[in-house]
Amino acid sequence: MSKPKRKYEPQELSKVLHELVNQKNLKKGIANVKVKNAWDKIIGSSIQSYTDNLQYRGTTLFVQLNSSALREELTYGKDKLLQHLNAELGDHYVEKIVFR
Repeated sequence: MSKPKRKYEPQELSKVLHELVNQKNLKKGIANVKVKNAWDKIIGSSIQSYTDNLQYRGTTLFVQLNSSALREELTYGKDKLLQHLNAELGDHYVEKIVFR
């Protein structure tokens, strides 16, 4: 008996996953999770406890804080935070940080 013909040829898993992410428009969701995880890692648990909400839209990260003093302090170091965040992500996902 002969073997049945394969409908698809074997492919590398990384290639298949990359195509799946692009095909299903999952890039936004994956980028959102990456940015939030990078923020948590960079900012630390003490400052994270003052963070009420984190939203990533387009290339802007919106950070809602419940401490006006911390908001003012982080505003002064915004450029450095932006550099650390993009270094952690390995790409320029975030171009602007807005503290609320």
